[in-house]
Amino acid sequence: MKLDIHALNGDTAGSVDLSDEIFGLEPRSDLLQRMIRYQLSRRQAGTRKTKRRSEIRATGAKMFKQKGTGRARHGARTAPQFRGGGKAFGPLVRDHAHDMPKRLRALALKHALSSKARAGEIVVLDKAAAETVKTKALSAQFGKLGLSSALIIDGAELDGNFQLASRNIPQIDVLPVQGINVYDILRRDKLVLTKAALDALEARFK
Repeated sequence: MKLDIHALNGDTAGSVDLSDEIFGLEPRSDLLQRMIRYQLSRRQAGTRKTKRRSEIRATGAKMFKQKGTGRARHGARTAPQFRGGGKAFGPLVRDHAHDMPKRLRALALKHALSSKARAGEIVVLDKAAAETVKTKALSAQFGKLGLSSALIIDGAELDGNFQLASRNIPQIDVLPVQGINVYDILRRDKLVLTKAALDALEARFK
């Protein structure tokens, strides 16, 4: 697949061929869904907790005598059916993450890139660099390229001015190539790759 290379001012700066092994696969929705579940489960805090019966501070004395009252048999007030008692089967602090093989994670990333390529939602930039830290100027350049919701992937190191100028623009995310992931690719309309990012991705999947 051949795409034009754009500059931030909207000019065309050549063309590039995308590898079919990375950008030409038939996207599998089941694999993408599995990868997103994997990512979001690792992000989930899992810090909710309720007190169990043994953690409630209350008297351990029997509430009333066993027989002769006409009421049900009860022991301590910490039982879950009483107000102020422990919570039965409540949430505990735990890790929600689960495993996913490394090969499947790499394959899911290829399928996410292929889905963007198939939909025509990949934009290639010659470089992601700004001369000054001006959000308004950078937002105007994004408007020329039609980028209102985009994930921008640069090389191993981000340009400082570009990163600072873009962080206040809504629905624009900027990541180095080592931070590229399926969830962020699919949550934005456009995927913007610099030439440095393309070279790094091809070297990564060789």
